[in-house]
Amino acid sequence: MSGSRGSTRPHGNVTRAYRGGKTVYGAAVGILMLETRFPRVPGDIGNAGTWPFPVLYRVVRGASPDHVVRHRAEGLRDAFIEAARDLVVQGADGITTNCGFLSLFQAELAAACEVPVATSSLMQVSLIERLLPPGRRAGIITISSRNLSEDHLRAAGVDIATPIVGTDGGREFTRAILDDEPALDVELSLLDMLDAGRRLVGENPAVGAIVLECTNMVPYAPYLREQLGLPVYSIYTFVQWFQSGLLPRVFDPWLLDQRLLPVSE
Repeated sequence: MSGSRGSTRPHGNVTRAYRGGKTVYGAAVGILMLETRFPRVPGDIGNAGTWPFPVLYRVVRGASPDHVVRHRAEGLRDAFIEAARDLVVQGADGITTNCGFLSLFQAELAAACEVPVATSSLMQVSLIERLLPPGRRAGIITISSRNLSEDHLRAAGVDIATPIVGTDGGREFTRAILDDEPALDVELSLLDMLDAGRRLVGENPAVGAIVLECTNMVPYAPYLREQLGLPVYSIYTFVQWFQSGLLPRVFDPWLLDQRLLPVSE
């Protein structure tokens, strides 16, 4: 005897109801943003057009690139926690940030938000190294090798012996971003990135993949891949993976409907 007999519902006695409790729906990833004015070119985490899915943004006031990178975001932990919690209340199911140096707050943010938190693209390094052939390892390109400390690496689960090269001392990229300049020369920035990549693999022949620490480096990843012939991972690859677990893709709506059908007695 079918459990749906006598019911006027399309799926028998099963009620198809939506669960509330949020303000915004369908944007699973919440992004904590530094307070900046430099251009957010396509591919940058702060350019909403970068993402193939909706995201939520929250600017943390007073969190300048200089303060976060050069001064370890001192005094800003509570502001980041408050902003992350606000994103969760709005509707985010997971939190990320727009600066790899915020790995320092990984444990505190995860504890405070009670949702998955992925503060830094550096968190990919240990996984990527497991994917590589024996004797090969990941290398990091950062916006500031002077300021990327062992504390940052340990907080992201990265071996402190990992090869690291920065764009410090380059033509454009590090200065324009960390000094929060209103203009960015992307051609010069690309040259800085390629120089850093060539130096990384030239000084470390065992490097078999590259991880970009800085979330503003994403637009240059294809050119690094072309020039160096190595896979390049970034906050874009990390958040794509992150989001796919927070909001799994529905491949077959029919299958979802069948799960709602009552089981015959």
